[in-house]
Amino acid sequence: MNAVILLSGGTGTRMGSDVPKQYMAAGNRPVISYCLETFEKSPLVDRIMVVAAPEYRDLIRSLIKNEGKFAGFADPGSNRQLSIVSGLNALKGSVKDDDNVIIHDAARPLIKKELIENIINALESSDAVLPVLPMKDTVYEVEGGRVKGNLDRSRIAAGQAPEGFKFGKYLKANEDLLPDRILEISGSMQPAVMCGMDIKCIDGDEENFKITTPADLERFNEIIK
Repeated sequence: MNAVILLSGGTGTRMGSDVPKQYMAAGNRPVISYCLETFEKSPLVDRIMVVAAPEYRDLIRSLIKNEGKFAGFADPGSNRQLSIVSGLNALKGSVKDDDNVIIHDAARPLIKKELIENIINALESSDAVLPVLPMKDTVYEVEGGRVKGNLDRSRIAAGQAPEGFKFGKYLKANEDLLPDRILEISGSMQPAVMCGMDIKCIDGDEENFKITTPADLERFNEIIK
């Protein structure tokens, strides 16, 4: 089974709006609707769990076209990783340890079915999968506003969502960090790294960007025109 946890609990404060970015309109529909539709249409996705605040759940329900794949809602946590844990716990009982779980941000609307397929295929031979983009610029180590040295660009990559995991191993990796250490997690792949899971990198997608600022939303609107 391939399950998806769609993270839609963020507040998007950098957008300067009372409405979180994933619910803002783009092309006469909410941003979240684009990735939700892609996951619903993917023949490889079996279940979709949405992490969202109660006040936005009626809106999300109105966007769902495939009720058979909809697994329900989970409550957002105080940070992104605790929201993921909430989604994982909500899937327990319907997902087996050796099933796959894909974690995606609702504010990344341009996820493609090919990337979903590539993640699932890569999970056949690994515990976790991370789409990455190569670093194009020279990368420096900086401390206190001063350059300390160069970093080897060939050994550095930018990670993207969605990330894929074996459900049971990833759940345990997160549970081992509760209750305090999980508050320090800055990326959803970090618990997998910390517990020694076998993580495979695959090519990411430049178009699969996250809407964080008004400029990002403007860029997305230009793309979908």
